[in-house]
Order: sequence, then structure tokens, then C-alpha cells
Amino acid sequence: MNDPLLDEGLALSDSGAPTRPLIVLELDDLGAASPESVLTTATRIRESASLVVGVLRRPPAAAIEPVLAATTLTLTDLPTSALRAEVVCVANIDAALATLRAAVARSPRAALVCGHLLRARIEPDTTPALAAEAAAYSMLLAGPEFARWLVERGPADPAPATDRPLVRLRRNADHLSIVLDHPQRRNALSTRLREELLAAAQVAVADPSIATVELSGDGPVFCSGGDLAEFGSATDIVAAYLVRLDHAPWRALARIADRLVVRAHGPCIGAGAEIAAFAGTVTATPDTYFSFPEVRMGLIPGAGGTVSVPRRIGRWRAAWLMLTEQRLDASTALDWGLIDQVTGTER
Repeated sequence: MNDPLLDEGLALSDSGAPTRPLIVLELDDLGAASPESVLTTATRIRESASLVVGVLRRPPAAAIEPVLAATTLTLTDLPTSALRAEVVCVANIDAALATLRAAVARSPRAALVCGHLLRARIEPDTTPALAAEAAAYSMLLAGPEFARWLVERGPADPAPATDRPLVRLRRNADHLSIVLDHPQRRNALSTRLREELLAAAQVAVADPSIATVELSGDGPVFCSGGDLAEFGSATDIVAAYLVRLDHAPWRALARIADRLVVRAHGPCIGAGAEIAAFAGTVTATPDTYFSFPEVRMGLIPGAGGTVSVPRRIGRWRAAWLMLTEQRLDASTALDWGLIDQVTGTER
């Protein structure tokens, strides 16, 4: 019997492009296998360089738990407990597989890097995990998939110059309010806004007398992700790595997570979703949705999302969202644990 896990690996082309980045395994019959066979399959999955996606068309047997834990993610169309983070419930398995295959085929390098980074479950400490993400993201900046996206985007329109602060900061007793205040750009995370957010978060890091920190966004969108006009401007990849690690707010937000409340609303795209996930408490209005477009662009989430999002929803569901760019609405985000409360009304 042909074993796809023992095949020719990624099957790299002469240009280094993987031609076999994704393996799909039907898991239903594995429940009748011996425990040794199940453990062998789980080991092969963990050792595979490809993305390995399981498919369940029947309720899973308890015996296959090691395999579910090892996969990049597993798809089912059966009702699934929200607590089972390894399994993503979809309306139609074959349609979901088609979506996944198309997304991976478009950017196989970025998809593999994203899957590997999530599946590695690197250091539980935040800084080493963020360093791994920053290194992977910076490497992909020099890759052909991102170069293709830049061509597809075309010339970017820079943001109009403004001297006013892009982040508002206000303290009232032991409460600190931080507001992203660039609604004209949908609070996109430009270099300047990112640096101002870092400075604001460092106020709370330096002052333990601040009991609560609230982060919100002005206008119709909490944060629409990175400012696309600035994408492609990095010329020194090593410097890009160091900037993402040391001059970005992710570590500071993680340090104040137990005091941090994020009030999300509207589209939370890329960095907007990644930043929100660092908070100890996240609320969202009913119109909120979360989406991760980076793999389509030839990149991976680079605002701490490979760290913050899996901590909330598990690496398997994070992989599904990040590989496919599927929107996660507020109701499902609540079920999965990406947010803690749906509150208020649509803005």
C-alpha cells in the first residue's frame, strides 16, 4: 500500500519551489488500527516536511488522538465540540479541501513556513517565539511569492503626511486608555503608528500601578492590518528582522496581557487580529470579523500572530485561518476563544 508519508518529501523543483507541499490523510479507518500503528503514523506526521491535513468523515475514535495532535489540522463536517481545537468543522469537506489546496498552491513557500512555525510549538516564552516569527517573516520578504504580490499590488499610494499623534493616550486614576487614531487609514499599522503603540504600551510596562489598560480603535475599524503602502520598502532583511523583534509592540503587549482589554470592532485584518489576541480580555462588536491575508501575499503573520493566536485557539485552527484567509465571524471567534465576549452594537 502506498504511504503518502513515506513519499518523496516536498519534491523541490529546480528553482526550489515545493511541488508537494500538502498531504491529505483520510483518518476514519485509523481507529481500527493497533496502538503501535497509530503512534507510528503520528510520528511520521510530525517528521513530515509537508503540511499534513487529516480528514474525518465519521466521529473520531479516541485511539487516534495522537494523530489528531500531530497534524497541521484536521477537517470534519460533523458537529464538533468547540473545545476540540485540533479539528476544524466545515460545511463541506471537499469544498474546504479545494480552498486549502488552492491557497497552498498559490504560495507554497509561505504556507509551509507558516505551518512549520505553528506546528513546531516553539518556546513557551514569548521572546524566543517572536524571534522565530520575525526571522521567518523577514526571510519571506526576499522571496518570489512576496515579489509577485508586490507586482500584483502595483504602485502604492502613500498615506498623507500628518503631524498629529496616531495613538491617543489618556490616564484616569489606575486606568490607561490607548486609542489607535488614524481612521483615515483604517488604523493601519504603519511604522509610525506601530512605534507610537509601542511607546504607549511601554507606559503600562513601566508603571505597575496601572491596573487596567484598554486598547481600542477610532473610526469604523479597530485595525486593518499593516499599512500596505509600506510593504516592500525593506532593503536590509536582517535589519527588518531586528526591527520586528525589538521595535514593535508585541512583546510589550504580551507583558501587560493580564491587565490588557482590547475592544475590537469591524474588520480585524492581519495585525489587527494578531494584536488583539495578545490581550487577556478581548471583546468584539457583532460586526467584527478576523482574517489573515499574509500567506496569499507570500508572507506569514508578522505582528506576533503565530504566538498570540495559537495561544487562544490552538495551532490547528490558527493554521486553517492563516493558510486559507477564511473570515472568522464574532460568533465563531467566541466559540473558539479568540474573543471573550460579544458586546455592544455594530458601529
